[in-house]
Amino acid sequence: MEEIAEGVNNLHIAAPDSYKNNRIQVSNTKKPLFFYVNLAKRYMQQHNEVELSALGMAIATVVTIAEILKNNGLAVEKKITTSTVDVKDETRGWPIQKAKIEILLGKTENFDELMAAAAEGDSKEQS
Repeated sequence: MEEIAEGVNNLHIAAPDSYKNNRIQVSNTKKPLFFYVNLAKRYMQQHNEVELSALGMAIATVVTIAEILKNNGLAVEKKITTSTVDVKDETRGWPIQKAKIEILLGKTENFDELMAAAAEGDSKEQS
């Protein structure tokens, strides 16, 4: 009995990937494009990197978000993962395969300077 108690005390449960603090699951129907761009900027400020994830038709939206961040000098591509996942079809009741993409972006060296300059520009416009 003592061994079981010791085993339970030493048990470490790792959170699955779906609970990452810096992951954004993108939909192409729920929010506008720049909502996700601004959210990704905020996540990079907090965590130094952001993982953009999407299924099916939303993949184009994720690629666009990543390209906007890269072209503005805010992000660098660290990793791109593609796969297929089984998703239950609500109407028919059986699983269908959907394409999935995950893009990991990191901050550029001048990310903080660019964000500060953008914030300064926004405050001047409001005055």
